[in-house]
Amino acid sequence: MLPSFQESVDGDDRELESSEEGGGLSDERKLERSTASYYCLYGYQSCRFQQGVDSDDGSPCSTAAETPSSDDFSLSLVDTNLSAEAEAELRSFIAKHLAKGTFFEGMGNIASVDLSVPESQVGCYYCLLQTEKQAETACSESSTSTLDYVVCYLGGSEKGLELFRLELDRYTQDLKINLDAKPNNLETCVQPLLRTWFEDCVCPFQRVVQLFQEKLAFVLHAALSYTTVEVKESDERTKKDINRFLKAASLQGLVQETTMTSLCLAMNEEQCKSMTIDCSGPQPQFHNAGSNKFCEEWTQVFLNGSEGGNPFLFRQILENFKLKAIQDINNLKRFIRQAEMNHYALFKCYLFLKNCGSGDVLLKIVKVEHVEMLEAKNVITVLEEFMRESAVA
Repeated sequence: MLPSFQESVDGDDRELESSEEGGGLSDERKLERSTASYYCLYGYQSCRFQQGVDSDDGSPCSTAAETPSSDDFSLSLVDTNLSAEAEAELRSFIAKHLAKGTFFEGMGNIASVDLSVPESQVGCYYCLLQTEKQAETACSESSTSTLDYVVCYLGGSEKGLELFRLELDRYTQDLKINLDAKPNNLETCVQPLLRTWFEDCVCPFQRVVQLFQEKLAFVLHAALSYTTVEVKESDERTKKDINRFLKAASLQGLVQETTMTSLCLAMNEEQCKSMTIDCSGPQPQFHNAGSNKFCEEWTQVFLNGSEGGNPFLFRQILENFKLKAIQDINNLKRFIRQAEMNHYALFKCYLFLKNCGSGDVLLKIVKVEHVEMLEAKNVITVLEEFMRESAVA
C-alpha cells in the first residue's frame, strides 16, 4: 500500500523535532535550543617522522605515518565563542579522537558531545585541515613539527547536522582557502566565517521559506521540473539562499545524470525561457512560473514548520519532499510497465497521474527516461492525450 501524503510528510521530521527540541520544553526554550550555535578553531601541532622512500620515478616521497598518541600532538585555541569550561570539554573530546586516528584531512565527522552549555548535548561537526604550506613539507625526509587546524561547528543535534553535511564540507573548504591565503590575518579573513557558519549553512532554507511564503510552490515546482531559474535585483545573500534551496530541492543525484541533462533541455525548450524571480519590489515577483497540487501541499508543510522556529526542520521537510517525488516516479514507472500489457493498468496509471498532484512533471520525467523504449513510449503518448483531455474538461 502506498504511503499517504501525510505519512510521507511526518516521517523523520517528528524524530528531528524531538531530537532538536526535547520533550516538555517551553516555546521560548525550544526556540533557544534550536537556534543556539557555537564554533571553535584549534591549531593542531603534530610531530611527524617521515621516512623517505623512492617512488617510481626515483624521487623521495613520504610513507604513511603511524596513528598518533596523545603525546604526539598539541591543540592550541585560536578562536571560539564557547565558555572556558565548555571549550576544555570539547578539547578533551577532540584530543581523544585525534589519538584514535579517526581524523582524515578534509573529511568532516559529526557526533554528539556533552558540554557545559544550556543545551547540555549538541551536535558537533569537526574536521582536520592541513594547510597548503604544510602539505608541501609532507614529503621532507626529517622529523618536523607542522601546524594544521581543527575546526568545530556545534549546534542542534547530531541528526540535524547530518542533514547539512555537504554544506558544512563546502563551507569548511572555503575556510581552508582563507587559511591558506592569509594565515596571518585570521581576525579579518577567518573569524568572520567561523562566527557566521550557522547563518550561512543552516539558515538559508528557513530564510527562503519566510521570503516566499505561499509562492514557495513556484520554487518547488521549478526544482522538481528542472526549470532554469534567474534571480534579478536581489542582494548577494538572497541570491545564494535561493540557489542553495533550488539545488537541495532538485532530484540531482537521485535520477540518472543523462536523464537529468535531457530533462533540463526538454523542460526549457518547452517553456521557451527560464523562470524569473524579480526581487526589486517589497515582495518577490515571479514570471513564467508553474505550480501543481503536489508543490502547493508541500508549501503548506514548510509554512507549518515555520511555527516551531527550528531551522533544521526545513531541510528534513525538503528531504521528505524529494523522497515522495522519487516514490511517485517509481510507482509511475511500475504502472507504465504493467500498462504495456494490460489496458486496465493503463487506466490505473491515468488515475495515479490525475490524483498524485504532480502528474504534469512526472509524465515528462518518465517520457525522457523511456524515450528509446517503443512500448513504453506508446503508453506515455496515450497518457499524455488523456491528461490533455482531462485538463480541457
